Amino acid sequence: MRRSFVLWIVLSAAVLAFLFPPAVNAQKKPILVGFPMFLTGGGALFGQPSKVGAEMAVKEINEKGGVLGSPLELLVRDCKGTPDEATRVAKELILKENVQFLVGGLTASQGLALSEVAKTEKILYIAPISKTTAMTEPGKLHPYVFRSAANTNTEGRSAAVFLAKNPWKRVYTLGPDYEFGQMVTKAFVEWIKKIKPEVEIVGQGWPKLGEADFTPFITAALATKPEAAFFSLWGGDFVNFTKQARPYGFYEKVKVVSAGEAGSPETAISLKDDLPLGITTNAYDLFYYPDTPEHRAYVERLKAYTKQEYPPSWAITGYIAVQFLAEAIKKAESTDTMKVIKALEGLTINTPIGKQTMRAKDHQANRGQFWGTTAKVPEYPFPILRPVEYIPADKLMD
Repeated sequence: MRRSFVLWIVLSAAVLAFLFPPAVNAQKKPILVGFPMFLTGGGALFGQPSKVGAEMAVKEINEKGGVLGSPLELLVRDCKGTPDEATRVAKELILKENVQFLVGGLTASQGLALSEVAKTEKILYIAPISKTTAMTEPGKLHPYVFRSAANTNTEGRSAAVFLAKNPWKRVYTLGPDYEFGQMVTKAFVEWIKKIKPEVEIVGQGWPKLGEADFTPFITAALATKPEAAFFSLWGGDFVNFTKQARPYGFYEKVKVVSAGEAGSPETAISLKDDLPLGITTNAYDLFYYPDTPEHRAYVERLKAYTKQEYPPSWAITGYIAVQFLAEAIKKAESTDTMKVIKALEGLTINTPIGKQTMRAKDHQANRGQFWGTTAKVPEYPFPILRPVEYIPADKLMD
């Protein structure tokens, strides 16, 4: 009788185990991803949406079972606008929070700072926004740094291609006096000289990042009587410059080709009627373009997630960076840093805007950008880009 009772217990336990297996996934520790981002001040116009995109990607991945059976957990920290703060926050995430990977940083100087942290601490870092080619050029490139963003060569050179289509020869440049502004302007000047040698750079302005008073730069630029100008102002700086330049009739006097995503919906919604019409500019993503099933589905999910009728374009930066990381971990079948690095090199993923490949030779994604001309249309209460063209990066990358 006792043996029968024991056997009954054993069989019952086996049946219960079969019907209700232990929640192995729930018991697995989360994969911790540190996300230092520029979330306050002028950079928040783009930093906040990037955070939203990363958070949405994590949510979607976890709803499908996570990565290797473990949930992703995003630890977000505000690193404000300085490389020193980005360094401090990143080290705190690594040493106190024990994050296994880093994704984040907005400015070029922050990207360089986070790259150095990654190298020192031997932790994989993916830059979703920081564009300076100095991060991945020979001498600076190291195993732990990758970039899912476009870079300054791609952006500056594509702007030169657009400007060269026009008859303008006298060109002024205006960009923030730090790594991104310097590097993207350098790329623009070198490329325009290559493809249209008759262009003359009649002057250059270098306001500091976060400049409050652009009046001296506006008057200095107009004094050179340029036919066109290349801008690399972005976020709050572009918004402030544009509002201050309006009384001078700057955009009526000078044709502008503007890098720095001045064509993004975030900028257009912020400026509305103050956004000059007829300027050539770029964006990382547009909720109204491209009109593909994958992109439309992404936009609808983003609308639902943000509860915004016009969802942010910069969400794509955080979203794709997390995609790259998750797919590399899956491919590696491990969270071991070196194995994930190896898996990330040459990895191609399906993003909402098409396939993207992380080049093995320089850890740079072949990320292009959308370019167009600002125009007012009846469908929206702010200017949009029309027509829009996606400029692939491959022919503009070294």
